Amino acid sequence: MTAAHPKNEHEKHTFAALLKSDEQLAASGLANSPYAKPASEERVQAAKAGLEAKGFKVHLAQDKTEAFNTLKSLIPKGASVNNAHSTTLEEIGFITYLKGETEWDNVHATILAETDMAKQAELRRTKGSTVDYYLTSMAAVTENGEMAHGDLSGSKVGGVAFGAGNVIVIVGSNKIVKDIQEAKKRTQEFALAVESARSRDAYGVPGSALVHYEVVASANPFNPGRIQVVLVKEALGF
Repeated sequence: MTAAHPKNEHEKHTFAALLKSDEQLAASGLANSPYAKPASEERVQAAKAGLEAKGFKVHLAQDKTEAFNTLKSLIPKGASVNNAHSTTLEEIGFITYLKGETEWDNVHATILAETDMAKQAELRRTKGSTVDYYLTSMAAVTENGEMAHGDLSGSKVGGVAFGAGNVIVIVGSNKIVKDIQEAKKRTQEFALAVESARSRDAYGVPGSALVHYEVVASANPFNPGRIQVVLVKEALGF
């Protein structure tokens, strides 16, 4: 029997919680956005087929627990692991799990343990981007199988694009969109707004910014197994 996923230690940074705590997000009109709701079974199957047609290996998960156990099973013993900030990973309990005793080398913990900010930034650029397994989510997945995401610093897109040996994307069905044009719309109008609310609480800044934006159009033909996708039928992250 598989164990239930560990507790999310960042409950105050879920979309539902931020709607209550952040005045700007509450006033944004995004409370009932379709981008916060799980997709239909038909759209989930369309996205799965699209991703597979683009060369990605897809693992379909019914819920958080299955997503947690699937992700855990995909990382071999002894591998070095790093993760981008991901509310999705927090919600399935994987960030909490990584903080405990695992069979992996948790590079993220090593980076955070460095108190010199210049040295920490260098670790993010070097060791953090070149791990065996890089874990992240995406802002959008199209029904045709493209994926899109962005960040401010560039550390996330760098690890996904080339640096890491393997990438595992964990994505809720609320991220499914029609096409690449809607992917950018979702990223700019929904994901950025919610991430800005999280940033205001977590870092005390006015908001975040979409400085880097990456479209993963297909699997790399020279390394087709590098990126795997765990597609979850629930709404997760933003």
